[in-house]
Amino acid sequence: MSASAFTELASPELIAKYEPVIGLEVHVQLGTRTKIFCGCPTSFGAAPNSNVCPVCLGLPGALPVLSREAVELAIKASFALRCNVRAVSRFARKNYFYPDLPKGYQISMYDEPLSEHGYIDIPVETGLKRIGITRIHMEDDAGKSQHEGFRDSDRYTYVDLNRCGTPLIEIVSEPDMRSADEAVAYLTDLKQTLQFVEVSTCDMEKGHLRCDANVSVRLKGTEKFGTRAEVKNLNSFRFLKQAVEYEVARQVAIIEKGGRIFQETRLFDPDSGETHGMRSKEDAHDYRYFPEPDLVPLKISDRWLGEVRSTMPELPTAKRARFVESYGLRQYDAEVLTSTRAIAEYYEEVATVSTDPKIAANWVMGDLAGMLKAADREIEDSPISARHLGELVGLIVRGELTGKLAKDVLPKMFESGEAPSVIVEREGLRTISDSGALEKIVDEVLAANPKQVEQYKGGKTTVIGFLVGAVMKASRGQANPAAVNELLKSKLS
Repeated sequence: MSASAFTELASPELIAKYEPVIGLEVHVQLGTRTKIFCGCPTSFGAAPNSNVCPVCLGLPGALPVLSREAVELAIKASFALRCNVRAVSRFARKNYFYPDLPKGYQISMYDEPLSEHGYIDIPVETGLKRIGITRIHMEDDAGKSQHEGFRDSDRYTYVDLNRCGTPLIEIVSEPDMRSADEAVAYLTDLKQTLQFVEVSTCDMEKGHLRCDANVSVRLKGTEKFGTRAEVKNLNSFRFLKQAVEYEVARQVAIIEKGGRIFQETRLFDPDSGETHGMRSKEDAHDYRYFPEPDLVPLKISDRWLGEVRSTMPELPTAKRARFVESYGLRQYDAEVLTSTRAIAEYYEEVATVSTDPKIAANWVMGDLAGMLKAADREIEDSPISARHLGELVGLIVRGELTGKLAKDVLPKMFESGEAPSVIVEREGLRTISDSGALEKIVDEVLAANPKQVEQYKGGKTTVIGFLVGAVMKASRGQANPAAVNELLKSKLS
């Protein structure tokens, strides 16, 4: 949203008098093969109303059966977000009417959620800030409505019920965020963590992660919260930031003019960068929650928790800290290399095989990443295996291949998938370290460059760089640079 739009709402000076109070409700689609209460597939992009059955259509007499896979993924999410999993939780019916909700209610959890009391630490200017997580509960998704036309005479709504019954978790934060940037940092960490433990793809374009933002403002120094508005269905980090900033400016302007904020649900319009009122905000009693009569309470034993915990990978924050401490990487490099689980695991194998974690990091983040980007491929689809890249870096570390020649070998590995040793042997690219062979090349270079030899002997020692380059060129990049340097100095002195 443009700065002029902010000025029309509230000036930066007025906004600075207030403190935003922000909490997020994040809906995450679990990465199951089937829906939460039936065997219908969760595949994206199927023909409308094809992935449905009597259970997810809410037909009379159809009974839900809870997916064990969905529960285990929800438990993994709870562990990853440091929540305490309850021994007993209970599903409830959340009653409301909407065209894409055929049952007339959503199966969710109310006062007995799956887990509670977790947190995420986000980076802020002063270090780390802890954002509390109130609860995580499971529920089924509604369908999807697509609206077309603007005039009443030609306005149509199409309903696709494929998404009905898709397994979700809702992650409800404490109102601990105080800026749009903090909200974005929280959602970024949440998404990365859930992807890392393979709970969900969190593909926001496919609706696998959606966010509702509860926003209110209060004068700085005031303890009492203001009246909040909920901005629904934000499906990108950019939209979250824009929506929160607009909503803060809107509320401040109303309060400063003597107006009153009403608790309501609002929608964000990406085209205008504005939020618009949708309906008055419902409270729990509006949904008439009551225990789901067709599902028994969900009981999770310590044994089951232990089984799920044994499948948990190292979390990204712990992995980052280990990369810095054990491998001597910079914090920034560790963050890049733990941005996804696939990158982190690929890098660790490269580092192990090559025996030099720092050089390995440079090759993964630099040359390989550039090639993958140019080919529009992810690291999971890299034609160069982690072991082969580790072997290439190992050749450099042991002085068997120069860095320059390695950069020539890498594209050939990318194209063929071959091991570096195969390419190096076939094309005769191994580093020349034999003193006799090197001395012959050095002598030829010195004889061909008498001017530079005289300059060096006259005190201009920097000219040795030119001579090293000439030797490298004469050897087609195969000469060992360190050995060349020493040999040149010996002969010139």
